[in-house]
Amino acid sequence: MDINYDILNLRDRQTVRKHSHIGQLRLRVQATANVKESLEWGTRIVGGVKPGVEGEHLGLPVFPSVRVAQKKAKPDATAVYVPGNQTAKAIEEAIEAEIPLVVAVAEHVPIHDMLRGMQIHSILRTQSITRLVGANSAGIISAIGKCRIGFQPLPCFSSGHVGIVAKSGTLSYETVASITRAGLGQSLCIGMGGDVLAGTDFVDALKVFERDDETHGIIIVGEVGGTAEMDAAEWIKDYHKRTAKPNTRKSKLTSGDRPIMALVGGLEAPHGRIMGHAGAWRAPGEPDAQTKLKSLQDAGAVIVDHPEKFGEGMRTLLGNIANRPAFEGWEYLRKENPQTASQRVAQQQRRFHTLRRPLIESHPHVSVQRRRLYLQQPHSFNLLKERNISVRESSVSDGFFLGIAIDRATHFPSVIASPTAETATYMDSAQRFPFNYGKKEFPADSADIKAIAKHVGLGGSAQEPLSKLVEALVDIFVTKEAFSLETKVAVTFAGTLEVQRAHFGFDDAAYRSAERHKDIHILRDKDLEVPEETEAEKHGIVYPGDAANSLRFYVRLEGEGSIGTLVNGAGLAMNTVDALTIRGGHCANFLDTGGKATSETVKSAFRIVLSDPRVRAIFVNIFGGLTRSEMIAEGIIMAFRDLGMTVPVVVRLRGTNEELGQKMVTALLSILPIRFCERNFHKEATLTGFHANIRLLKVNFHCMPLILSKTLRPKSSAFHAPSFRTTFLY
Repeated sequence: MDINYDILNLRDRQTVRKHSHIGQLRLRVQATANVKESLEWGTRIVGGVKPGVEGEHLGLPVFPSVRVAQKKAKPDATAVYVPGNQTAKAIEEAIEAEIPLVVAVAEHVPIHDMLRGMQIHSILRTQSITRLVGANSAGIISAIGKCRIGFQPLPCFSSGHVGIVAKSGTLSYETVASITRAGLGQSLCIGMGGDVLAGTDFVDALKVFERDDETHGIIIVGEVGGTAEMDAAEWIKDYHKRTAKPNTRKSKLTSGDRPIMALVGGLEAPHGRIMGHAGAWRAPGEPDAQTKLKSLQDAGAVIVDHPEKFGEGMRTLLGNIANRPAFEGWEYLRKENPQTASQRVAQQQRRFHTLRRPLIESHPHVSVQRRRLYLQQPHSFNLLKERNISVRESSVSDGFFLGIAIDRATHFPSVIASPTAETATYMDSAQRFPFNYGKKEFPADSADIKAIAKHVGLGGSAQEPLSKLVEALVDIFVTKEAFSLETKVAVTFAGTLEVQRAHFGFDDAAYRSAERHKDIHILRDKDLEVPEETEAEKHGIVYPGDAANSLRFYVRLEGEGSIGTLVNGAGLAMNTVDALTIRGGHCANFLDTGGKATSETVKSAFRIVLSDPRVRAIFVNIFGGLTRSEMIAEGIIMAFRDLGMTVPVVVRLRGTNEELGQKMVTALLSILPIRFCERNFHKEATLTGFHANIRLLKVNFHCMPLILSKTLRPKSSAFHAPSFRTTFLY
C-alpha cells in the first residue's frame, strides 16, 4: 500500500488547499488557550467537538461528533486533547471519519487501549487516508506555513529551513530555540512522541524532509527505548548512498547535501527503569541509548550532547558541509564504558541487541513508576498457577527464556524465545514470534509453537506443554494488561515444563487512568521501594480525577549523587543528567515536574530532592512550553521560605514568560544562594562553571542579612533540609 507522506507536510497542504483547516477535537480549558494562541499565530481552525452538543466556542462552531465535523467543515487534521483513557476511542472516531491527519498529544494512554478494539495500528497499516502522530506527542508545526497542531511554545519558532523530529517535547523546544538563535529557523517540526506505540516514527519524518525543498538540514532527537533511532540510522546510510554525488558542490544546495545532526537522551538512564515517557525504557531485545547514538554517528549524523549545540553546529554544516564538528562527549562514553559502543554494535544483530541488565532476578522486587508495576515473583507465580502452570523457584541457569512484549516497530505483541536463560547472553540468540492481538489459542501442532519449540531446542513431546505455557502467558498479557512478561523455563525429568523464574510488568496507566485491574495493583508493597520515589508519587502523576497537578516522575540515581536536578519534561530531564555527567558531575536523581507544574509542585520537588542527604547543590533546568517560568520562580521562592532551604541553587529558566520568571528570582539574588545560568547551558554546566557558581553562592549565603532568617523561616519543623556545606568539590 502506498503511504502518503505528504499528509505530514502542513505547509504543502495549506498551499495546495486554499481553505485547508485544522479541526480541534474535544475543546477543554487547556485546549481553549491553545486554540487562541494558534489562531493568533495564523493557524486556520474550523471548530471543536463535544459529543452530543452543538454550539459555538471562541467564535467557532462546536460539532456533536467528529463525523459531523468532517461532513460540515472538512478539516485536514484534528488534534486529540482528551485524557489518556479516552484517547484510543477519539483516534478511532477520527479514522472512521477519514480525517487525513490525527495528532494525539495525550499522555497516560493505556497501551492495550491502542492494541484492542479497532486495533488502531492494524487499521492504519491497511489504508492511506489517515496518518497518526503520537500519542504523547508535542504535536506537529510548520513555521513556514504558520500551522500549529499541538502545544509548542510559539515564541521559539521562526520560519526557516531546518526540519526537526523528536520524541521529547522539551528537547524539541530547546532544539528549536537553538536553531532560531542561530538565525536558521525551522521548516517543519514533528513530534514523534514518547509512547510505546507511536503512529509516526523517525523514518516517516525523514522521508518527508527528503521530499521537502524547503528543508535544507535535518535534526533527530531520540531517547532510550525502542529501535526508532536504529531504523533512522539505516535510513541515513541509504540516503547517503542514494544521494552521493561527485565533489563538485557549488553554492546551491542539492538534495544529497542535507546535513543531519542528532542527539539521544538517556545515556545515564538506569537499566530497567522508565524515564518519564511511557516508552522511555529498554524492552527485551532493544538497544541502549549509547548503542543508538553510536549507530547514528556511524551512519553519518553529527552528534551533540546538548540541544543548544544544534544551532551553531547546523549553521557550520550548512555553510561548509566538509567541516563536521566532533562530538565532545564521546570520549567520555568510551572512557566510562570498558566495552565501547562500537564493540556493542559489532556484537549485536540488527533486530536483537544484547541486554546488559538482569531482566530476570532470583528475588524480584516491586518497582512502581509512572507507567510500570513489576510484581514480586511469588505473585507472578500465582498468576501462572491459576492457569495450571507448574512453577518452582530455582537459581540454576539451565533452561530457556520465554516472554511476551510489544514490538514497537510492527506494533504487534510478540512471543520472545531464546534457547538460553543466561542473563548476559540470552538476547544474543533470541527471536520474536509476532501474533495478532486477541489471538488466544496456540495449538501444539501450529506453525508458531513448532517454530518456538525448534528455536529453544524442544522435542515434539514438549510442544503440548509449550502450547499451554504460551497460551497462559498470552492470557495474562491480554487480560491483565501487561507490557512485559519474562520467564525462565526448564524441562523436568518427567519431560514437562516448569517455570523457575518470572518477572511480570503491568501497565500502570490502565489502573491509574481507567481504574482497571485493581487486583494486580493492590499487590504493590511500598516498603520495598525507594522512599524518595514513594514520596514523589504522593505529589505525583496527574490522571483524570486527581485533585492536584503534581510531580510526574522521580528516579533516585546511584553513586555519589551530589547534584540534585529539577527539570520539566522527561527528555530534557534525561539530557540534563547526561550533560552534567559528561562534564564530571554526579547527579542524585532524575526528576520531571511535568508540563502542568504549579508553584506547589516545584516546592514539593525541592522537598523530595533535599530529602536525599547526598545532595549538595540543586540544578533547576526549565524550558517552559505549558510550564510558565514565573510559576517555577514562585515555587523556588516558596521552597526557600517554607523549607528552610540552604543549599545553593543554579537556575536556568527559558521559554514561556522567561523574563518575568528571571525578574522574580533576580530580586532575591542578594539574599538567597541562587545563581542564574548563562544562556549557553553547555558552558554553564561544565564542572568548572558549576563549581564557580557554587563558590559564589556560598559567599552570598554567608552574607545574607538577619532578615532572611525571619522572612524565610520554615512554616513546619517536620522537614529538615540538609545543612549547608562548606565544601562543594567532588
